[in-house]
Amino acid sequence: MKTLKKFGAIFAATILLGTAAPTFQIAGTEIGTSTEVSAATKAPEIKAGAAFAIEPTTGKVLLNQNGDTPLGIASMTKMIVEYILFESIESGKISWDQQVSISDYAFKISHDTRLSNVHLRPDETYSIEELYQALAIYSANGATIAIAEAIAGTEPAFVDMMKVQLDEWGITDYKLYNSTGLNNSDLQGNVYPGSSDTDENIMTARGIAEVAMHLVNDYPEVLETTSIPKMTFREGTDDAIDMSNWNWMLEGLLFERENVDGLKTGTTDFAGASIAGTAVENDMRIITVVMNAENGEEDKGSRFKETDKIMDWVFANWEFLDVYKKGDVVTEAGKTAVAKGKDDAIEVAAGSDVSIVVPQGTDAEQVTAAYQADPDLLNEGNELTAPFKKGQEIGQVQVNVEGDELGYIDGNEGKQVAATTTEEVKKANVFVLAGRWVGNFFTDLYANIFG
Repeated sequence: MKTLKKFGAIFAATILLGTAAPTFQIAGTEIGTSTEVSAATKAPEIKAGAAFAIEPTTGKVLLNQNGDTPLGIASMTKMIVEYILFESIESGKISWDQQVSISDYAFKISHDTRLSNVHLRPDETYSIEELYQALAIYSANGATIAIAEAIAGTEPAFVDMMKVQLDEWGITDYKLYNSTGLNNSDLQGNVYPGSSDTDENIMTARGIAEVAMHLVNDYPEVLETTSIPKMTFREGTDDAIDMSNWNWMLEGLLFERENVDGLKTGTTDFAGASIAGTAVENDMRIITVVMNAENGEEDKGSRFKETDKIMDWVFANWEFLDVYKKGDVVTEAGKTAVAKGKDDAIEVAAGSDVSIVVPQGTDAEQVTAAYQADPDLLNEGNELTAPFKKGQEIGQVQVNVEGDELGYIDGNEGKQVAATTTEEVKKANVFVLAGRWVGNFFTDLYANIFG
């Protein structure tokens, strides 16, 4: 990885202090208006309805091909189920060894041979863990419904939980009708209230990438299961079923790729063949999304081939760049005015380490930074008001690469980090304040007379 040189003499940041929604500028020009950043080679054209790629620790978007158009998501829906499941386990609402009875609805869906399933019995109970394994490895639809009912009581109530979760993440372009991603026509009349018999879950590739990002970041243990190529459900019983992971990029499967450990496939007539994939190379994890791969119904490997192309390109053309260590002065932001302090201006520091993902070969001088004050800390004159403790958060620093039009998964154009004070700023005493007032008075008077 590279270390950013200090280049305040080259790039001056305009400090914008105001109570309006934050705007970041460099040298008076809004970020994001120049041409797209060029990596070492041009991004590949992915043969699919949409394609997307991100680095999940920063949320940096690495590839976006039609990624903001809502499309069918099929069983990629189940990643939301996994997230809520892990959250419910963490909160103690349910446990891995909790035994679950099977409803008539879950039983009937589990015995539909047209769908991906492990057969469930109404006279048996199943642990949450084995139902989860069936969901994550074999995309078992009946098992998914059983989990949803165990957590929320009914599938519609669970769908409402899913919607709340997406709303909390700020994902807006979606429609959810069930926990499985199946078309409502496959649910034997058990449809979400108000939905039609043919409705199906939809979301953007960006939205799916964000779901996957939260899942991997918050509950990385999910990868211990999504990386399993084969497992036997209820091994040693009369109901034993050999499950082969639908993600054929895992070790030992048809399109094996080294270091792939997830995440979730999805296939319906409406959505086509899709996959949210993830892999690690050179200490960098990426998440990829391919939706409705071209000719996916006939060519069962098309979604994996297209995912392979994305992964090849991303790993060959993107890298981490260390920008700041926690406490480093952001010289590009200059100094910001302080009212009623012993010092009338202070420098701004990075509130944490900052590492960004950039096209390989990016020059340090292409990286810029800007500071935006916290509007809640500004007085009527749009100034920060003393006193401040050393290391106190006073706003945000946004770090950008010139010409980057891909931005970040949350819609920001640059990487944002807390801005802090570099030193303690004590409140000035009354004599200092009076002296400044007199000085400012005569300065303004002189300017009015001779200006």
